Amino acid sequence: MYLRLSITTILLFAVSALPGVVWAQEGSGIRPLAPGVLTAIPTASEDGETFSGPLPLIEVVTGIPDLDWTPNFSPKSNTLQEIAKQVVLRRPIWELEFAFKPLRMIEVDVPQPTGRMQRKLIWYMVYRISNRGRAIDIKRTRDEFGHVTATTESGVFDAARYKQILFREPRIGPERFLPHFVLESREYKKSYLDRIIPAAQKAIQVREDPGTKLHNSIEMARATIPLSDERIERGLWGVVTWEDVDPRIDFFSVYIRGLTNAFEFVDPPGAYQAGQPPGAGRVFSHKTLQLNFWRPGDSVLEHEREVRYGVPVDTDPVLQAHILDAIGLTERLDHLWIYR
Repeated sequence: MYLRLSITTILLFAVSALPGVVWAQEGSGIRPLAPGVLTAIPTASEDGETFSGPLPLIEVVTGIPDLDWTPNFSPKSNTLQEIAKQVVLRRPIWELEFAFKPLRMIEVDVPQPTGRMQRKLIWYMVYRISNRGRAIDIKRTRDEFGHVTATTESGVFDAARYKQILFREPRIGPERFLPHFVLESREYKKSYLDRIIPAAQKAIQVREDPGTKLHNSIEMARATIPLSDERIERGLWGVVTWEDVDPRIDFFSVYIRGLTNAFEFVDPPGAYQAGQPPGAGRVFSHKTLQLNFWRPGDSVLEHEREVRYGVPVDTDPVLQAHILDAIGLTERLDHLWIYR
């Protein structure tokens, strides 16, 4: 008996010491998944996403009159108007890891405005959001002449220091995920925002894993995501649901926003006028994860086993080009990061 316990203890320590082994999922009642069921998307932050510019600061160049003047004892390039013509805006970038189970379907009775129940086929995806602490921070150094140089630091951020930079106050805590899911068919020009369907959420919870809380989009936005480490996975599980999806759809993509704070913006010519609030007319696009799917079936007897992740391969180059065009791609990619 004592020998058996000692050998078991040795084996446990040996396994826990292996690199890359996730020791446990924190929480009780977590149902273990078979290999290949969960698809994790690698994060893809870049140094170039930490700044915008050089660009004109339109609120100064356009919004403040009578800034054009020539100083007597310093170069004109030091005036506010000239400086505002070439501005580099910098910010730290954080990112969360997204993993998902195969897209599935379930039939449930959904309450209608008339008070009656209607049997509907709901499309849904169960996913996990993990905070690995990955970020790109901005480090500024000043030389002896007062010139400031900005460089980037990638890696796992120090939570206390990063929060102080981002929020201008000391805040220690996990990140939040503000979900924004869109299921879109380029082929039929149809888009579906996720909907919170309590009746479906209960049925999905029972079907997928009664012991693991599946957060809908509102619940996920309210929750905090603790940092996960190499041994313990502390990610939160969520579910996203879509209603009344066109059964004719063969190729579609799911767009997920909120996994990173990376963004781009443009100031269209003439969009900002003097006297308007800062940022008026500015157009933002946010870094978004695009997951591509296809269904080899038809509109009769929809079934979740027909839904495949990725882009199909066809030996006919004409049909392959049609498939890529239906998804909006120039090459086969199961997922990609875009700005939209």
